[in-house]
Amino acid sequence: MAALELTDVRKTYTSGDAEIVALDHATLEVADDEIVALVGPSGSGKTTLLSISGGLLTPTEGTVVVGGQDISSYSAKQLTQFRREAVGFVFQAVNLVPFLDARENLVIVNDFGSSRSGSEAKKRAEKLLDELGLASRMDNLPGELSGGERQRVAIGRALMNEPDLVLIDEPTSALDTKLGEQVMELIVSEVKSRSTAAVIVTHDQRMTHYADRTVAITDGRLGAGRPAD
Repeated sequence: MAALELTDVRKTYTSGDAEIVALDHATLEVADDEIVALVGPSGSGKTTLLSISGGLLTPTEGTVVVGGQDISSYSAKQLTQFRREAVGFVFQAVNLVPFLDARENLVIVNDFGSSRSGSEAKKRAEKLLDELGLASRMDNLPGELSGGERQRVAIGRALMNEPDLVLIDEPTSALDTKLGEQVMELIVSEVKSRSTAAVIVTHDQRMTHYADRTVAITDGRLGAGRPAD
């Protein structure tokens, strides 16, 4: 079973009398242990595709299946539940809760979408942070962490509820090459070790070789995928 199946997905907006096409009949399948890099210029539809895949936006047309769930016609309530249980997000801005320490930023995810007890959630958070090289930083607030450390906490948070699919938006945009490579190596290691699928939006061609496959998008249209370099 594929982790993600987009079939003939279209997303349009209306501006006055004009129709704006953000995604134009996109079809994409991501295997349950595959990492796909999605590349394209600004305004090409990358973030729209990511948002539809994660249930943050609903398609105008087409079907979206994640982990066997057809979410195309889910209600807002169903989509909220789906996002909590089946998808992990790593946003470009990281968006950690500033008044919670690193451990708490992971544990809070458990409160929204898991049946683990509080003690089990704490153990899982600590295990993830340890794997991410943050064992000594668990009690630090986001403002006390470096950019790379905050990015690693965000990766841990995305993996906290063992999602079917992880969606990552520009993970290296604010990082230099060395740190960017470290973050990408970490993403690959964490995702692959769990046989989890991931779609990574990036404009940074230096990072695409970490993916199994690269798919280009231009003006809302997906090109043919190719193996990563």
